[in-house]
Amino acid sequence: MGNSTKTFICISNYFKGADFLINMKKLGNKVFLVTSEKLRDKPWPVAYIDEIFFMEGHDVDWNLEHLLLGVSNLMRNHKIDAVIALDDFDVEKATYLRENLRIDGMGQTTGRYFRDKLAMRMRAKSCGISNPNFTSLFNDYDINTFADTIAPPWVLKPRSEASAVGIIKVYNKDSLWMQINEMGNNRFKYLVEQFRPGDVFHCDSLILNGKIIFSITSKYLTTPMEISQGGGVFRSANIPYESADNIAIKKINEQVIKDFGLKHGAAHSEYIKCNEDGKIYFLETSSRVGGAHLAEMVASASDINLWAEWAAIENALVKGLEYKLPKVKKGYAGIVLTLSKYQHPDLSSFSDEEICFRVPLDYHAGLIVKSEKQERVLELLDDYADRLVKDFATVGIQKEVKNLH
Repeated sequence: MGNSTKTFICISNYFKGADFLINMKKLGNKVFLVTSEKLRDKPWPVAYIDEIFFMEGHDVDWNLEHLLLGVSNLMRNHKIDAVIALDDFDVEKATYLRENLRIDGMGQTTGRYFRDKLAMRMRAKSCGISNPNFTSLFNDYDINTFADTIAPPWVLKPRSEASAVGIIKVYNKDSLWMQINEMGNNRFKYLVEQFRPGDVFHCDSLILNGKIIFSITSKYLTTPMEISQGGGVFRSANIPYESADNIAIKKINEQVIKDFGLKHGAAHSEYIKCNEDGKIYFLETSSRVGGAHLAEMVASASDINLWAEWAAIENALVKGLEYKLPKVKKGYAGIVLTLSKYQHPDLSSFSDEEICFRVPLDYHAGLIVKSEKQERVLELLDDYADRLVKDFATVGIQKEVKNLH
């Protein structure tokens, strides 16, 4: 029974997760991929995918009834053992399929804790997890009370966008109401929270049976919000393993994963160490591998491929096998990444031996470096950021958020 072939449906609105798909197939399973029509020409690892189905729709917008009909028709001849969401925007799709087709895994209520920023805030508050002061935009009295009692600046956040997309920073009550009124009937799709300046960290984890079996903490040297609001060079690097920040963040991260109800898989969670009081606050979480090539950075520091191990965990669960995490290295790695004015930037002038990965995306210039010493990683990231700004960097226009989910 444990060695029999199982069937997985993997859903992705973005071109990502190749290592997941490859390892899932190598483990002896049948792998179906459902993705967007716009991604038809991407270099998916087709040798490791039994069949790819393409959904029509713009960006992340799919017709869920059509998706359900397609998967239910597929089930006539295939027993589906698991549905896997490879990206943030796929969580709702996967939970919708599981609920309707009674497939094991995260349901729609739990799924909201990993997609809906208001649900995250309310869940964290109810579990005693520190997070910024906030309110929904449902009720005018609540909004006015928030604005009158919580010191600005504040940020308006789309409840179901990914990363820092669509965030609006406001500095007074009049500006807050102007932004809310412009939203019209869409205001309920946002929340407002206090902006607390500080260092932002991300903790990338693997979970099995509700327990974290691997995690690594990194610090954004330039945060996603700073990039989205003003452009610049994205940088992140993992922090010292014995540091007080690492210990404190991992403790809160364990509580978040446990209380939010993630039973197994991968998680990317963000925390802020507030400049004002030095406390660690929960920012947001997601039930997936971090984007922006953070998985490659994690692998460079730890020898743990988050995508491949996530596949191995899912494989073990459906087959009733024991999962064993590979040996973890305690090294250091960091990433530097920017939009490039060149489609294929020539980074040959970057030749230090610590370079272990070059970002392959068009119109991006990026490198990952690794070392046994964190100081060397930070030194290289600072140097590379300056050089990239001088020779390659450009600023993209942030897209207006029109469709909220």
